Amino acid sequence: MKSRGKMLGWMFVLFLATSFLVSCSDDDSPADSDVFVGRYEGRVTYSNGESYTEENNGWVQVVKVGNNYNFLFSNDIPEISGVEFDSDGEVLINVGATEVKLIRVTASTLQIVYQENENDVWTANCTR
Repeated sequence: MKSRGKMLGWMFVLFLATSFLVSCSDDDSPADSDVFVGRYEGRVTYSNGESYTEENNGWVQVVKVGNNYNFLFSNDIPEISGVEFDSDGEVLINVGATEVKLIRVTASTLQIVYQENENDVWTANCTR
């Protein structure tokens, strides 16, 4: 009876140890989760060639849709949608990034300098 109890005890300890090791895998990348999704707050601007909006206490809501991201802005600023990203695990940078079309997202910061055409220009420097 004692040996059966010891065997069950060791099996239980082995089960717990295995569960702990599997749940603490270091292969988990922030890019594989929704760590970038959420609200970032800070300075947000938008210009469409005719008007200019600046909000020092604005926000940008990052939403993941499939493999792409949408950026919803405060103060009725038009959204940027369907943006595809490359990731190094800690940082997302939009595919085809240039000096006038850059979106950089980390778990705690969001930086946008994004020109869609000659007139539509978004900027953001936000944290959470």
